Amino acid sequence: MSTWSTGSRPITIAILAMGGEGGGVLADWIVSVGESAGYFAQTTSVAGVAQRTGATVYYVELYPGGEDHSDDVRREPVLSLFPTPGEVDVVIASELMEAGRAIQRGFSTPDRTTLIASTNRVYSMDEKLALGDGRVDSNTLLEAAHAGAARFVGADFMQLALEAKSVISASLFGALAGSNVLPFPREAFEEAIRAAGKGVDASLAAFDAGFEAAQRPAPQPIPAPAPSGTGPVPITIGRRRPVDPAEEAAAAAEKERAERALSDPTQLVGPRLRRQAKRVAADFPAPARSMLLHGAVRTAVYQDRSYTDRYLDRVARLAALDHADDARLSTEAARHVALWMCYQDTIQVAQQKIRRHRLQKVREEAKAAPDQLLNVREYLHPQLEEIADTLPSWLGRRVNASSWYARLVARLTRKGMVVNTTGVIGYSMLWVMAMFRPTRPRSYRFGREQVAIDAWLDTAVDAAATDYDLACEIIENQRVLKGYGETHHHGVESFTKLTAAAERLKGEPDAAATLARLRSAALADEDGAALDRELAALRRGAQPAAASGR
Repeated sequence: MSTWSTGSRPITIAILAMGGEGGGVLADWIVSVGESAGYFAQTTSVAGVAQRTGATVYYVELYPGGEDHSDDVRREPVLSLFPTPGEVDVVIASELMEAGRAIQRGFSTPDRTTLIASTNRVYSMDEKLALGDGRVDSNTLLEAAHAGAARFVGADFMQLALEAKSVISASLFGALAGSNVLPFPREAFEEAIRAAGKGVDASLAAFDAGFEAAQRPAPQPIPAPAPSGTGPVPITIGRRRPVDPAEEAAAAAEKERAERALSDPTQLVGPRLRRQAKRVAADFPAPARSMLLHGAVRTAVYQDRSYTDRYLDRVARLAALDHADDARLSTEAARHVALWMCYQDTIQVAQQKIRRHRLQKVREEAKAAPDQLLNVREYLHPQLEEIADTLPSWLGRRVNASSWYARLVARLTRKGMVVNTTGVIGYSMLWVMAMFRPTRPRSYRFGREQVAIDAWLDTAVDAAATDYDLACEIIENQRVLKGYGETHHHGVESFTKLTAAAERLKGEPDAAATLARLRSAALADEDGAALDRELAALRRGAQPAAASGR
C-alpha cells in the first residue's frame, strides 16, 4: 500500500449540511470506516451562519496507512483542516441549493468531484425574505449539479430518510457507499452505523434506501414546456423511471374524479358551505371554480359563512365583466380577494398557532414518540398597532393615538415574550385571543381593510370596462401587501403608489405591461427604492430601467 511519503494524496470529502441533519454524525461515520481500514483519518468543521443563510461545512481527509516508513520520515501525514477549491474528491450536500453553493465555491469541479446531493429544497432566508417569488429555479440548480461535477449522484434523500424514520445523514451515507467512490466494502459502512449504537435499525433502513438510490441514474432537468400564458412555468424534479401502468391508471382515475368534482363543487366543501358551493357552480366561470372554493373555505375558517358570502359578492363584480376563455380576471380575483380578506392579525395568529393539525405536524417533524412530552415555545413581539387593531374601533383609534400607551407597550414588550403553546397558561392565552374572532368585524383594523378592499375593486371594475388586461394587473397588485409591522407598512406604501400609477395609465396602449413592470419593481426590495426609480423614469417619459436591462 502506498504511503504519504510516495507523493500520493489523501481522499478529500466535503459535507455541506444544516443543523439537525446529522452532518457531524455523517463525518464521524466516514472517519470510522477509514480508520477501520487502516487509514489516517481527520474531520473538521466550519459552522455556517444561523437562520439558513449557509450550511456547516464538515471536511474529512482519509490517507492510506502503511508500514513502509524510513527512519528519517514522519510516520503520520499532515492533513488539511479545510477543503481547497478544485481539490475535493467527494462533495455531499443535504439539499439542492447547498450543491449549488459547493459548485459556486469551487468545491465541486467537473474534472474531479463526485457530487452526492439530495434534490429536496430547504429555502434559504434570502428566498424566504423576498417580497416576490424569490425561490431559485430548481431546474437551474439541477443543471449546475450535472455540469459542475465529474459525476452527479442525486435523489430525494430527505424523503428516503423520513420514510425510514431516520435523518438524512443516514441515507446520504448509504449513497456514498452506493456510489463506490471510496475503496471500502458496504459491510464496513454498515458496521460504522452499528458501532455508533444509536438509532441503528432506522439508520440502516435509511442507509439501504440511499444505497439503492445511488445505483439509479440521477434525475435530469425537465425541459420547460413552451409558454402558453402569462403565469410561471411549473418546475418538477423527480426520479426518471419507467411509468408504472398501475400508477398511470390511478392518476387518470384521480384526474377524472377531480373533473367530476369541479362539475359539482359541493363535493369539495363541507356541508356548512354547500349553499356557497352551489353558487360557485351556478354563477362563476368553470376555470375559476377551484380557486373560488379554496377562497370560500379560507374565508369561512377565517371568520364565518357571511364573510364567505361577502367574498363571493366581491368576486362576482369582476366575474360579470370577464370575457376571456381562461377567466383570468375571475381567477385572479378569487385568489387575491381571499388573501386580502384573510389578512393576518393577532386573532388569526393565535388561531393558527393552536390548531391541532399544526401541533401534530410539529410532533411529526420533531419525530416525537406518542408518549413523549413536547414543548412548543412561540417568540412574540406585539406592537402598539397590532394591539390597537384588535380592539373595537372607537377604543383602538384612541389607543393608537396615545403616546403614553405607546411608551407603556414599548417598555413591556421591548424584549419580546415567550409563550409555551403546549403549556396550560400559554395555550389558554392564545385560545382566549382566538375566541375574539366574532368581535373582529367591530375591530379598528377590520373597517379600514374592508374600505380599502372595496376601493381596490372599484378601480379594477372601472378599468375592466376599457382595458381587461389592466384590470387583471390591478387585481394582482395585492401581491405587494405582505407580512406585518414595517414590512406591511412598506407594502401599503407601494400598493398606494401602484394604484395611483394605474389611474394615470388608463387609456395608454401598454398600460397593463407597464403596471406589471412597476409591480415587479415594488417586489424587488422592501424599502420601495426600485419602485421609486421606475416611477421617476415613467414621469420623465423615459423607458423604465427594468425594461432597458440596466
